[in-house]
Amino acid sequence: MEQRVAIFIDGSNLYHALRENLGRTDLNFSEFAKKLTGDRRLFRIYYYNALQDPQRYPEASKEQAEFLTILRNVAYLEVRLGGMKLSQGVTVEKGVDVMLATDILQFAWDDAYDVAIMVSGDGDFCYVLQAIKNRGKHLEIAYFEANAAKDLLEMADVRHAMDQSFFDGLWWGRSRATRARPRRRRGPRSGETKPDAAEPTA
Repeated sequence: MEQRVAIFIDGSNLYHALRENLGRTDLNFSEFAKKLTGDRRLFRIYYYNALQDPQRYPEASKEQAEFLTILRNVAYLEVRLGGMKLSQGVTVEKGVDVMLATDILQFAWDDAYDVAIMVSGDGDFCYVLQAIKNRGKHLEIAYFEANAAKDLLEMADVRHAMDQSFFDGLWWGRSRATRARPRRRRGPRSGETKPDAAEPTA
């Protein structure tokens, strides 16, 4: 029986890992999903991120809107957006991890997929990922070595280690580099730094 694959992308985690490890972010998400899926059947791609506040970050909000328009034209991809809030004077994501965790668990319960591919290195997802494994689903993790929690990797049935060679043929352009780095601010997880723009245009 052909396996059904669902891909869950932690957008902020992937974006910053691409910047830090490869210096570019112009990823072709359609080709990226095809590589992860292989000869199996793709159920759907789910992309999660926080919606930029146009009042506080108008330029970042405009860039993100353009990027999301491109994403929404990718076949079988759905965008899930959380919000942003101020916490002790710092802008942090709100609700993104909860949406991802809820979806991956709900679709497992509904038997919508056989294999979940989690694109993230965030160890905060370990508990919910163990729950879908307990439900009989297979779990694959796509990650950068430098950005992945050890306990997350130990949970995976299959690992997709992402490095420069992994992304050969998966970019929009042959040599497009990341746009000029915007000002950086403190992010919500473990004091990580995050740029004002959640995503560049692709």
